Amino acid sequence: MSALTKELRVIPGAAWIVAWFTYLCLTLPVFFLVAPTDREVGKWPRWGQALLVYGVFLLVVALVALIGYIYGDAKRRQMRYVMWTLLAIFIPNAIGIILYFILRDPLPKPCPGCGHVEKAKFPFCPRCGTLLHATCPKCDKPVEPSWANCAYCGQQLLPEPAAGAAQNPSVAT
Repeated sequence: MSALTKELRVIPGAAWIVAWFTYLCLTLPVFFLVAPTDREVGKWPRWGQALLVYGVFLLVVALVALIGYIYGDAKRRQMRYVMWTLLAIFIPNAIGIILYFILRDPLPKPCPGCGHVEKAKFPFCPRCGTLLHATCPKCDKPVEPSWANCAYCGQQLLPEPAAGAAQNPSVAT
């Protein structure tokens, strides 16, 4: 399964139904009633009118599917999915959609101790207390494995010993 297919599965089925129902409700009247009577488009061949009308309204399907994606994605990231969906719908010029993709949380991860899915930003599992991320020994805030010093208190972090060096000390000398 490709990454695109996995992401498309995030969109709820109701969003697809709304998208295609809206598409049919917009395209059929425009194609049969508006396009033939329009001064400019009415002079076009019928296949050209169909290409214009059915092609343009595919953007509506894409927009509704994108809003459905925001709903499903915010829900799986344990964010406020109703609020983000409403922001994506009602903030004009797609600013709500852009804000969602900038501000969304990382995907939650399962705890290695109990298997419960928790937010990625938690350093410890709230259910069993298992350490989920490395923490600073001085201030106990989460640190990245590549950091040499803690970004919050400046404590120097010890590098993890290499796997080969621990097993065979003569290699390091």
